Amino acid sequence: MKSKGHLYLIPNTLGDSSLSDILPQGNIDIILKIKHFIVEDLRTARRFLSKAGWKGKINDLQFYELNEHSRTKDIQNHLSEAEKGLDIGLLSDAGTPCVADPGADIVAMAHQKNIRVIPLVGPSSILLSLMASGFNGQNFSFLGYLPRERGNREKAIKDIEKKAYKNKQTQIFIEAPYRNSQMLESLIHTCALETKICVARDITLKEELIISQSISKWREQKPLPEIHKRNTIFLLYK
Repeated sequence: MKSKGHLYLIPNTLGDSSLSDILPQGNIDIILKIKHFIVEDLRTARRFLSKAGWKGKINDLQFYELNEHSRTKDIQNHLSEAEKGLDIGLLSDAGTPCVADPGADIVAMAHQKNIRVIPLVGPSSILLSLMASGFNGQNFSFLGYLPRERGNREKAIKDIEKKAYKNKQTQIFIEAPYRNSQMLESLIHTCALETKICVARDITLKEELIISQSISKWREQKPLPEIHKRNTIFLLYK
């Protein structure tokens, strides 16, 4: 019986960076041998593969779409080539697949089908911001998005602030880039003066900015950092 192929989880850069600065050569060597890819966006995937050094015709590759709009029935056949013995790459648009990123359903399906899952090394803005925050890296929680409406958002902030104090646990969350400024304003307005907030913007890029300080310091800071429509991670700790 022919052995099954592998599902490689392929990270991407977090912005317009050189692949050689962010990803190890071993990743590139693997990527250039794969002919089947599960991707969020076809244009982004093609651009990534061109930067990686793909020499053939992009149209010779097979792409399967997987994004937040995909339903379970839409992805049932995405691993069919792996069952025939061919390797498949699950490619993120930015950062690492399956972490604040689509792909977990495909990975779960691969395990069910006894297809080996191989995660490749790459940047995670969540973990990089935690590393740089000075907050507790032994006990942390990633919350995804908080409520978008201001009243509900500020109630959620108070709740996670209590959790941070009670459990000595770093709270990590994100916001839609066009609402980043409102999130920072809500944090400064809502949290206790001694609570610490880290804002990590454009991790690994030339414009990278990481500020970690208490709310009392944030209230004194003028102007606040420019984070509107910029990739930003927020962290809260006691």
